[in-house]
Amino acid sequence: MPASPDPREAVGAAGGRAGDRATPANGAPADEVFQYTVLRVVPSLTRGEAMNVGVAVHSRRHRFLDVRVAVDRDRLRALDPDLDLDALAAHLDGIRRVAQGDPAAGAVAAMDRSDRFGWIAAPSSTIVQPSPVHTGTCGDPVATLERLFATLVLTRSA
Repeated sequence: MPASPDPREAVGAAGGRAGDRATPANGAPADEVFQYTVLRVVPSLTRGEAMNVGVAVHSRRHRFLDVRVAVDRDRLRALDPDLDLDALAAHLDGIRRVAQGDPAAGAVAAMDRSDRFGWIAAPSSTIVQPSPVHTGTCGDPVATLERLFATLVLTRSA
């Protein structure tokens, strides 16, 4: 897998018209449109350095929204030794809970999936910033989330 994946390669190709929800002959779920954003930590807006720490995937037709996060504390400490990693973990956990619709996460978590994804993907000046929204198609949004997370967030051993 390339170091900088082409998002089109990561998600596959469309399987029919956008309104076509038929299951293919092989019994696999039909491909449907999804969106994703990469969650990045920007410890210092002045320096502009960022590290990918999560991915949010939303597919309205699959009725799916979820977030995966992983924080490499050593890499973040290299960017900013004074970064409050506990506060960052709490912030990321809040985003995950909003995505999952956890009632304890507040009013935003009570919104529908599309609106929650919009909230997660909205440009922000906080330490956690979403990338632009990318789109693709998939038959299995859970597998797509895992693939994007592994490709865009998890570090590789040298």
